Amino acid sequence: MTIDAQRPPLLQVKDVAIEFTTVTGKVQAVEGVDFEIEAGETVAIVGESGSGKSTTAMSLIGLLPGNGKVVRGSITLDGDELVGASEQKLRTVRGAQIGLVPQDPMSNLNPVSKIGTQIGETLLAHGLATKKNVEEKVVETLAAAGLPDAADRANQYPHEFSGGMRQRALIAIGLACNPRLLIADEPTSALDVTVQKTILDQLGRMTDDLDTSVLLITHDLGLAAERASRVIVMNRGKIVEQGPARQILEDPQHPYTKALVSAAPSVAVARLRPEVFREQTDEGTAESVDHIVEVEGLTKLYPIRGQKEDFAAVSDVSFAIPRGETVALVGESGSGKTTTARMLLKVIEPTSGSMTFDGQDVAGLKGKELREFRQKVQPIFQDPYSSLNPMFTIERIVGEPLAFYKRGSARDRTKRVRQLLDDVALPESMLRRYPSELSGGQRQRVAIARALALSPELVVCDEPVSALDVLVQDQILTLLRDLQQEYRLSYLFISHDLAVVRLISDYVCVMKDGKLVEAASSEEIFTNPREEYTRRLLGSIPGNELDIAM
Repeated sequence: MTIDAQRPPLLQVKDVAIEFTTVTGKVQAVEGVDFEIEAGETVAIVGESGSGKSTTAMSLIGLLPGNGKVVRGSITLDGDELVGASEQKLRTVRGAQIGLVPQDPMSNLNPVSKIGTQIGETLLAHGLATKKNVEEKVVETLAAAGLPDAADRANQYPHEFSGGMRQRALIAIGLACNPRLLIADEPTSALDVTVQKTILDQLGRMTDDLDTSVLLITHDLGLAAERASRVIVMNRGKIVEQGPARQILEDPQHPYTKALVSAAPSVAVARLRPEVFREQTDEGTAESVDHIVEVEGLTKLYPIRGQKEDFAAVSDVSFAIPRGETVALVGESGSGKTTTARMLLKVIEPTSGSMTFDGQDVAGLKGKELREFRQKVQPIFQDPYSSLNPMFTIERIVGEPLAFYKRGSARDRTKRVRQLLDDVALPESMLRRYPSELSGGQRQRVAIARALALSPELVVCDEPVSALDVLVQDQILTLLRDLQQEYRLSYLFISHDLAVVRLISDYVCVMKDGKLVEAASSEEIFTNPREEYTRRLLGSIPGNELDIAM
C-alpha cells in the first residue's frame, strides 16, 4: 500500500497517559505515548504482556475496563477528538470507523448464538443491512473473510468452527462495516503456523481492498516486521523505540528492543544463524546410538458413533529418542502429536504398536514396574496457569511427587525442593507463595521444578513455551537446555512453533493427520526438507520471508 505523504495521519495519539484505580491506589498503566498511523498503513505494537500494548489499543475506542481512564493526552481520528467523547459518539466510531479483531475467538464469540446472527447484529446496528437482506449480506461478509461454504457456516455455532475458522469469523465482524482503522490484537497467537499465515494473508488482502489501516498488536517481532511497515516497541507502559520495521530489526537502539530481537525465535530462524542452541554432531551411527525410547508402529483408534470405520488419531508411527537428546514432534493441531505423547506417558493405551523405555515394554508395565516408570518419565504441560493447583503453595506443588512416592524424610524433601527451586533460578522466598502470585514464566519454572523432582530420565514437554512472551520463552528454553546438559535429560518436545523447535531440537519428526511424514536431524529438516508438507510448515514461520543479515 502506497502512503500519501500529503494527507494528514488517519490516527494521531499524543502524550496519552492511562491510569487504573485499584484498592491500593492509582496505577499508571501507560505514560506519554505518542504515535501516528497513516491512511492505508499497517503499524505493529510489540512488547511483553503488561507492556501496555492492548491497553493503548483499547483506549482508542473507549473500551478500557471500568476502573481505567485516559487521564492525559489526545487521540484523534481524522482530526476528530476521541478522548472525553460521549458514549453515544464512541458507539458511532466502534465498528463503523474503528474495527476490532480481539485475541481469543472462543471468549469473544457468543457460544449460544449462530455465527451469522452475530455478524448480522453488527450489520444491522450500523445500518449496513436491512432485515430483508441481512442474510445475504452475512454470507457476503463471511465469503470475503475466506470462509468456504459461507451460507452453511452462517448457520453454525462457534463450537462447530475450528480455531482458524473462528478467527476468520472475528475478522469478518471486525471488517463488516468497512472501518477506516482495524485493531488486530494478537489475532493469530493461538493458531498453527500454516493457519496463522492463511489468516494474516486473508486479513492483508481484505484491508488492502478496503484501504483500511491496521494497528497490529503482537509479541512476535518476526511477524511484526513481515506484516507492518513500522514497529512501535512498548515496555512498562512507555514507547521505548519506534521506526521502520527493518530498521528496528537490523539496528535496534534501546536495550529492551535489543533483548526482544535477540530472543525472538522467528527472527533467529529468519537469520538462519548457525549458532543454534545446540550444536549438531555427527558422532557415531544410528546403530551405535543409545536410544532411551523406541516406538514402533504406534496406532490409536477411536470409534465414531454411527460410522463403521474408527478414527485413526495416530497411525503406524515409529521413532526413537537418543539418550540425552531432544526429539521434537511437530505438526498442525489434530496431527496426533499430543496423542502420541499421552500414549508414551501411559495416560492412554495404544490400539496397537510397541513402545520401549530403557529396553522395557511400556505397554506391559504394571504394579511396581509401572510406578518406577512413572518416576522416570515426567511431563511439562502447555499452560502454567492450569497445570498448577491454585490451592497449594509452591513448596507443596514441587514437593508433591516426592511425598507421593515417599522419597526421604520431610526434612529431606524440603531440602530437595529448595535445591529444585535453585535449579530453575527461583528464590527460596517463593516457597510460601501461591501460583496466583507468580508470573507466567515463574509458574512454568515451578512446573519444570516439579517435573524434575523425581530425577527423571525423560521429560515430555507439551507446548511448554507457547503461552509465554518471547523473552520468557528464551529464558525457559535456555533453562531446559542447561538442565539437559547438567542431568543428561532426554526430551520429547511437542510444538507447532517451528521457530522454537529450530532452536532446541536435535531431531524432528513431522506429523500430519496422525501419520509420520518425515523424520531427520533438525539441521536437515530445516535446510533440506523432503516433503511438501514440511516445506509448507517451514514457509509459514512468521518472518521466514525476511532476509535479515546476521
